[in-house]
Amino acid sequence: MLLKNIEKPTLLLDPKKCLSNIAAMATRAKNAGVHLRPHFKTHQSHEIGNWFRDYGVDRIAVSSLRMAAYFAADSWRDITVAVPVNLREIKLINELSQKTTLNLVAESIEALQYLEKYLDRCVNIMIEVDPGYHRTGLEWEQADIVDAMINLIEKSDKLRFEGLLSHAGHSYHAQGSAEIMNIHRESAGLFERFVNRYKAQFPEMCTSLGDTPTCSTAEAFPGATEIRPGNFVFYDLTQHHIGSCQKEEIAVAMACPVLAKHPSRNQLVIYGGGIHFSKDRLQLPNGQLSYGEVVKLLPDGSWHPMDTPFQVISLSQEHGVVQVDTEWIEKIQPGDLIGVLPVHSCMTADCMKSYLSLEGKKVDMCKIYEW
Repeated sequence: MLLKNIEKPTLLLDPKKCLSNIAAMATRAKNAGVHLRPHFKTHQSHEIGNWFRDYGVDRIAVSSLRMAAYFAADSWRDITVAVPVNLREIKLINELSQKTTLNLVAESIEALQYLEKYLDRCVNIMIEVDPGYHRTGLEWEQADIVDAMINLIEKSDKLRFEGLLSHAGHSYHAQGSAEIMNIHRESAGLFERFVNRYKAQFPEMCTSLGDTPTCSTAEAFPGATEIRPGNFVFYDLTQHHIGSCQKEEIAVAMACPVLAKHPSRNQLVIYGGGIHFSKDRLQLPNGQLSYGEVVKLLPDGSWHPMDTPFQVISLSQEHGVVQVDTEWIEKIQPGDLIGVLPVHSCMTADCMKSYLSLEGKKVDMCKIYEW
């Protein structure tokens, strides 16, 4: 009985759902004629990462240089660090560039000049352009900066122009698949405008875009040679809320012990707080805030959505409050376990640092590598 020995908040992983999500995205990429470069910041696990190899994946993205080091140690040999390069980690960059093909992201002349000065060996540079998210990347009106960056790279023996990269993160604020597709068309159009500017000069350049909402919804990716979704490996309540997935596709759930119950207000107190889930939240259509949704746990650790979903309505550091109904408050006792779907699986996984698979195996996550 998988649940019998659980004593504290435990992140359950359903491998079948996870593998189904991987297979579906690999098929979507193949049908669209683009490479799949999955973003491994969601699962951060050697074991889960290796599941992708069976689907022909040989290139990955990560969100930090130390995460790149973790996956390079597991023989991933083409890694994009998909955030603007942290120049203060130049020592790690030099160490890592000896072990893998390293693709760094830049959006300024100053960053390139620093790399040119302090790199020990050549690395690939992806220039980030902004498709409308306005977090990082150069806008179309700054195309002259892109020109200057490419010119500097072309003259350098330490830098190689690999291509263009963008991230339409504003798709996470969409309400439904139609709005996701509107964002995709607009952001892909901006990206393709940049691509067309340099395609004749660099016909073999990599053009990388992607985020889970658009990659789960769109069937074509104009201008792109690869897509970089990450959250799709697990999905979560946010993805369901915006229309990227079904609840049945969410591949992780937290098992939380019940600490107390308060029948007068139909509330349960669970062992599971901000340090387990993070404090990401959703605003539901009725205006209620949700920090997680209760699912029914079965003895084998699997779960399924409830007909009447109950929400985690608040989180403290170690515990949370769940609003239920009279029937449930009578059934649940302190010491029982309940299952909770996370609002943001990437953040929840990062908080927990390991999974318990439904096969009964502990699956570890990224360890910090010191070089």
